[in-house]
Amino acid sequence: MARYTGPVCRVCRREGEKLFLKGDRCFSEKCAMEKRGIPPGQHGAGRRRNVSEYGLRLREKQKVRRMYGLMEKQFRRVYDEAARREGVTGEILLQLLERRLDNVVFRMGFAASRPEARQMVNHGKFLVNDRPTDIPSFVVSEGDTIEVKSGSKNKPRLQELQEEAAGRGTPGWLSVDWEQKRGTVLRLPEREEIDVPIEEHLIVEMYSR
Repeated sequence: MARYTGPVCRVCRREGEKLFLKGDRCFSEKCAMEKRGIPPGQHGAGRRRNVSEYGLRLREKQKVRRMYGLMEKQFRRVYDEAARREGVTGEILLQLLERRLDNVVFRMGFAASRPEARQMVNHGKFLVNDRPTDIPSFVVSEGDTIEVKSGSKNKPRLQELQEEAAGRGTPGWLSVDWEQKRGTVLRLPEREEIDVPIEEHLIVEMYSR
């Protein structure tokens, strides 16, 4: 499946805000948004500022896709699933995205960014309910446990991540036992706990037209 493999800092500049795709670098002075926060390209600084209603909705959808690392077909499948369920479609959409295994690994602190979490899951570094799982799009449920495989628990990288996670904190719908390198999904996330700068109603409006 095709996937964007170019410089991710360029993606943040295109969307006009930090998407936190580079881990610690996003919090440092090396961040591209801090050094040069204009859109990429030869005419980025002079690009026309007037954006249509469709353009606003498109940018919001693209921002969410890039933040969670989904291609268009993948994202549309998640949206269709959210639209089929009872409740507020936009909130259900974000809840489904947050419950992806790669995102949960990132939220628990076992990775510094979602791209790093996706790579670790792809490489089979985690057990879900004591079973090897290497599918980043796997959707976790309440009560599921995510554990680092025994062969990876003593890696120096995990010690670094533990120190970083202490400063970042863990969402209330998750719990983490760093001694066991194990986390648990306590419940499903509420909208106010999903701290992403997204106006999900714009995405719903775009797909509902």
